[in-house]
Amino acid sequence: MKLKLDKEGDALYFRLRSSTIVESEEVRPGVILDFDEDDQVVGVEFLHVSERASKEDLAVMQFEHDR
Repeated sequence: MKLKLDKEGDALYFRLRSSTIVESEEVRPGVILDFDEDDQVVGVEFLHVSERASKEDLAVMQFEHDR
């Protein structure tokens, strides 16, 4: 899984799998899902991320893993 914060583009992207993206759909304003050939979600992009989170929240990212 990869996470990319594009400060210039004001976007946050989660890439779940390295599958080829064959389709993208904006499911809510500024929320885009990327799908592979099996119609599985492989990526999620949030646009206008500076309006959705504070600079402080964007400066620190946490990963939680339940076992």
